[in-house]
Amino acid sequence: MVNQTISHYSIQEHICNGGFGEIYRAEDKNLKRQVALKLLPQSMSHNPEIKTRFIYEAQAVSTLDHNNICTIYEVGETEEKQLFIAMAYYKGHTLKKIIEKKTLKIEEIIDITCQIAKGLARAHKAQIIHRDIKPANIIITEDNEVKILDFGIAKCSNQSMQNHQDCIMGTMAYMSPEQLQNNNIDHRSDIWSLGVVLYEMITGKLPFKGEYEQSIAYEILNKEPDLISVFKSNIPISLKWILEKTLAKEPDHRYQHIDEIPVDLKVLQSKNQAISEIMVNSKDFKKRTRRIEGLLLFCTAGIVSLLIFIFFNLLK
Repeated sequence: MVNQTISHYSIQEHICNGGFGEIYRAEDKNLKRQVALKLLPQSMSHNPEIKTRFIYEAQAVSTLDHNNICTIYEVGETEEKQLFIAMAYYKGHTLKKIIEKKTLKIEEIIDITCQIAKGLARAHKAQIIHRDIKPANIIITEDNEVKILDFGIAKCSNQSMQNHQDCIMGTMAYMSPEQLQNNNIDHRSDIWSLGVVLYEMITGKLPFKGEYEQSIAYEILNKEPDLISVFKSNIPISLKWILEKTLAKEPDHRYQHIDEIPVDLKVLQSKNQAISEIMVNSKDFKKRTRRIEGLLLFCTAGIVSLLIFIFFNLLK
């Protein structure tokens, strides 16, 4: 596909595989800008259900209009009846690549989580459940803005699914227990997935893992993840509590609304800043104290020397 032209888009580079399609970097020849072009494979173009879902993704995302959600420019069809979605192209890296390359600071983790939560809150308000929140679907731009990508398997909370297979689509390691069990899911399933992403940002590891999908599913349904303190020391207790609340296996025991998470994280952040200021002030106080002690010691030594000098002069 590279170097080919679709509609008024000149394809320049293959980026990745997305939900229901290949994603390319392309140039919009009309507006002279870079775009991300998502193409529905021709092998799927004759499947009415997949075709409908592909169009639904474009329609769903285009209505959201939020800073933390990717921008959709248009949905179109080639002369060969191949569907495509043109989206904004963001310079940056996926959260997956960032986690692989470096250890994130607590402040960075809080900021990224809050931005993801705000984007999802907008989607949930529109009755849209993403169903595939994971680091590979999160872009961190060069300006440190979070963009949620790939609503390819999103569903409306009131949308009936047409078959069993469709209901359990997603990425196994990030699926909620109810999604795995093919139960009715709501926005709290995205909250679980965000909890998995939060755990991964803190530890660099997945909370539920295994060599096979069946073993991962068993862990999700029956096991508790390793304590984050095993991987990272000095984790605030309140962050552990937030994480536990996002990863509660029963939806009723989780956060009930995604926008509750940034509130708790901001409280945690303010407490951390207060503690940091206390520590800094404490260090400054100790430095000033040591300086004063040194000055007093110097002055005392000078006075003693002067008194000794006067004493010996009087003896003469």
